[in-house]
Amino acid sequence: MTLPPDKEVSFKDSVNLSFDLARATLEIPDGMAQYIRNVNNVYQVRFPVKVKGQIETFIGWRAVHSDHKLPAKGGIRFAPQVNQNEVEALAALMSYKCALVDVPFGGSKGGLLIDPSKYDRETMEKITRRFAFELIQKNYIGPGTNVPAPDMGTGQREMAWMASTYNSYRPGDINHLACVTGKPVSMGGIQGRVEATGRGVVFGLREFFRTPEDVKSAGLEGTLQGKKVIIQGLGNVGYHTSKILQEEDGAKIIAVLEYNGGWWDPNGVNVEEIYRYKVANKGLEGYPGPGKFVQDSTLLLEEECDILIPAAMEGVIHRGNASRIKAKIIAEAANGPVTFAAEAILQEKGVVSIPDVYLNAGGVTVSYFEWIKNLSHIRFGRIQKRYDEGKYEQLILAIESSTGHAIPQALKEQICKGSEEIDLVRSGLDDTMREAWKAIRERFWTNDEIKSYRIAAMSIAIEKIHNSYRTMGVYP
Repeated sequence: MTLPPDKEVSFKDSVNLSFDLARATLEIPDGMAQYIRNVNNVYQVRFPVKVKGQIETFIGWRAVHSDHKLPAKGGIRFAPQVNQNEVEALAALMSYKCALVDVPFGGSKGGLLIDPSKYDRETMEKITRRFAFELIQKNYIGPGTNVPAPDMGTGQREMAWMASTYNSYRPGDINHLACVTGKPVSMGGIQGRVEATGRGVVFGLREFFRTPEDVKSAGLEGTLQGKKVIIQGLGNVGYHTSKILQEEDGAKIIAVLEYNGGWWDPNGVNVEEIYRYKVANKGLEGYPGPGKFVQDSTLLLEEECDILIPAAMEGVIHRGNASRIKAKIIAEAANGPVTFAAEAILQEKGVVSIPDVYLNAGGVTVSYFEWIKNLSHIRFGRIQKRYDEGKYEQLILAIESSTGHAIPQALKEQICKGSEEIDLVRSGLDDTMREAWKAIRERFWTNDEIKSYRIAAMSIAIEKIHNSYRTMGVYP
């Protein structure tokens, strides 16, 4: 296949074209490849809700791309531009994402065509519960069949409403809390889920920067310390990504972009301050910090930086602006932020893309941990925490008695501290991202047919899905 196509293609087609490039590097029968590539089923629903005395009709979708492993997993987004093709593309990405990072789920996704900003809390609860009911009665929500999570326009609140609705209609299911993930901790959620996608992005970047060969390929050197970063989208993912990069890795966030304007400061913005201003004022205009407001925030995508992190919508880097991108690395925190045509242009320019199918996997990884927690009915760390602390204390005593020197109290407390749930979640996420990147870079650097990290990641995912079907006995 030659790159690029002579025109832009849809998000769904971009995913499928990447699949085709990756599949061409594998020995998979054509019929099986087509089965893996295509969405298994899509449910479209219309339902009425009485809003302020008037009946409004809403339309939503839930797509299952693959059920080679159950349950199928994927977020539900509430957005005014959501459509069936977008939902199908996102479901496909979920299949590949889960397979790549060894999370035993199939891929699914849902969407409701709605602008949440136009409705109050009470109305949103009514609409969400009705949508959940429509999905429940068709088995598109259930702990063993299909497990939604938050996405654009949804969060812990919506997941709590869905879990409550599921429990109302399936009162005998003792695993009902596992029907959705991303819930509040008080309702069976898990510590670290809110930050999970953003922290996963950071873990992925750290792993990239651990290998000088990878860093050199991007025309860079050293670590994340001092690297100039532009963040597109200061929502949940963009906020946590930029905050962790700034506070824990010493990166310099020189610009943040929102749909209604961006802020640029070459000396670095204070992420926490600008995020709080954005939430309070629904935008960045008028922010009192140093730097300047840029009305057309898309122009900031083209500023010089070391790392550009699109963390909001798909297709923000496209054929029209790809040639003007000056970043050395594009870290895809969002789903599908770089179009198929744009990626070909970026490759010619020598820009390194760390793909969404890998870098965006933190959310589903921690959702997997939450799902396990709900099925086991016990929080992580509850059994072993005090036991571990006791063993560490014995070890400290042994060291002190054998050396004749006391260990400083602060260090002793740090060493003896047992693991909390958040510690175990972050450890598991870190390990997941490390192991996945090792597999991606090994395939990229050892297979001459593979020209990008995206195709390396996709080929691994497709191969794993294919092997699952073979193990199931779909064909000998």
